[in-house]
Amino acid sequence: MNADGNEGGSEGERWLAAYVGQLVVVDLDQSYLVIGRLARFDRTHLSLDDADLHDHQEANCSKEVYLLESRTLGVRANRTRVDIPRHRMLAISRLEEVVP
Repeated sequence: MNADGNEGGSEGERWLAAYVGQLVVVDLDQSYLVIGRLARFDRTHLSLDDADLHDHQEANCSKEVYLLESRTLGVRANRTRVDIPRHRMLAISRLEEVVP
């Protein structure tokens, strides 16, 4: 959904609309990932609510272990909302699709 609450009009936006309201993992282009509920998006940004912005280079476990722990134990939110520039996004998936 875009900022107005409407589905994106182009095919390039509709796939992302399927993730709105879902608990997702967004891999970013540096050492960060974000786990949270995709609240909205527009052509330039994603907005996630109750999000965990995580730098996996500073963590004492691998990204995969951290994701599995988050899937099992729940998201450790450290932001009520985070806006991500879409040009920083490498991938998005539902947290429930993280393979153990």
